[in-house]
Amino acid sequence: MEIKITSSAFEDQGLITPKYTCDGEDISPPLQWEQLPQDTRSIALICDDPDAPIGTFVHWVLFNLPPETTELPESFPDDETLPDGTRQGVSDFGKTGYGGPCPPSGTHRYFFKIYALNTKVDLVAVADKPALLKAMEGHILAQGQLIGKYKRQR
Repeated sequence: MEIKITSSAFEDQGLITPKYTCDGEDISPPLQWEQLPQDTRSIALICDDPDAPIGTFVHWVLFNLPPETTELPESFPDDETLPDGTRQGVSDFGKTGYGGPCPPSGTHRYFFKIYALNTKVDLVAVADKPALLKAMEGHILAQGQLIGKYKRQR
């Protein structure tokens, strides 16, 4: 089953507005999704850039979103743990929360991947992408992705 994930800030395969990058406010874009399986117990989200010169660069790790969540607002807080139990892992910027596109050269692709899980993930808030992927093994009910592109404005 595929989850449909969209953003009012950019279209799939479209250009990400500079506001959501290191050239702008560096805040997270708004995201919306639908079509989660009925037995979803939590939602996870990973944003990464497979075009980075050092290999895939992780921009956001988010997990244990409540299953009734259908969107993330623009400028989602960078807190490690939120009141609803949502947790944020560490990006390759070395911090929790969203870190926007900032490619050193050329146009890069940014994959916003969403996962519906049949469990809550038992990880500390500051877990990284590999830890989250391992914890999700065997628990993914459905997934989807939204791809945005960005080239520096300098």
